[in-house]
Amino acid sequence: MRVGSLVASLLAALALAACSSSRESLPSRTATEQLLLSSAVDRAAQELTLDLPQDAPVFLDTTNFEAIDGKYAIGAVREQLLRRGARLMPDRALADVVIEIRSGALSIDDESSLLGLPAIDIPVPMSDVSTPELALVKRDERRGTVKLAAVAYDAHDGRFVDATGPVYGYSHITDWTVLVFSWTSSDVLPEEQHVPAITASLRDFGLASAPED
Repeated sequence: MRVGSLVASLLAALALAACSSSRESLPSRTATEQLLLSSAVDRAAQELTLDLPQDAPVFLDTTNFEAIDGKYAIGAVREQLLRRGARLMPDRALADVVIEIRSGALSIDDESSLLGLPAIDIPVPMSDVSTPELALVKRDERRGTVKLAAVAYDAHDGRFVDATGPVYGYSHITDWTVLVFSWTSSDVLPEEQHVPAITASLRDFGLASAPED
């Protein structure tokens, strides 16, 4: 009986060790997801280049643009066109050139690799118990990928003016773990906001203070 009690206690301890979690965001999409997509959108929009008639009034047609973060993407495209000298019109009837934009991809991929022992489910009736993960080296990467394209045509007779072809934008946030040290590398935050690996790990253990504002 004592052996059974000891086994039950050990399994309960493993369950406590394996079930801790943190909630990153209350909304349906986290800030991390939004940063990944918006950063990739910005980079793709910067690659949009069209040879338009000089000083021609332009209307941006977004009818076929449907995607997550679509409004942000449209705003990024508008900004890029304005920076390149386009005269954007609020109404199609006022334009000589129509630019139609579309999205081929605007999403996030996850990839994980582990050198060590993964969590293993323990077959215990009426409970969800697993061993804790033991990572020597672990990498969890989330990648934002965006594919945009634009075509310009004459607003009056529909003749082809120019097209960008597909342009791409990428972003990433990668979480690293080496033994007890962990850190994050990314290209969606300013360089000064990145935290050195050892400092980040010591801060997790309460051995380093957070930076002052």
